[in-house]
Amino acid sequence: QLQLVESGGGKVQAGDSLKLSCAGSGDNFGTYAMGWFRQAPGKEREFVAMITYNSVISHYADSVKGRFTILRDNANNMGYLHMDNVEPEDSAVYYCASHFVASYYDPSSYQYWGQGTQVTVSA
Repeated sequence: QLQLVESGGGKVQAGDSLKLSCAGSGDNFGTYAMGWFRQAPGKEREFVAMITYNSVISHYADSVKGRFTILRDNANNMGYLHMDNVEPEDSAVYYCASHFVASYYDPSSYQYWGQGTQVTVSA
């Protein structure tokens, strides 16, 4: 089994930058793709970004493309989401996930999830 713990969320202003971290524990972190999802109050969980196990391929939601960057450091069992030029619409609980089946953009396809970290962006 794989355990994931997110950190780095907080209260920021529009235009600010912040970095979210995802700490993995277990023997298979570096063999699984990982992704970031977010969920705002009253909304469904939505795809943000995904990166393959070896960082060769990454995908982003159109809403964050060019602003967010997904990274991973398998030697330290860490994943990251670098967020630049944040907007109020980015406010949500951000979740790290790993090991999807079939669809990287579908939250129901992922087996492992962290507890989430809150990001709040004021205008």
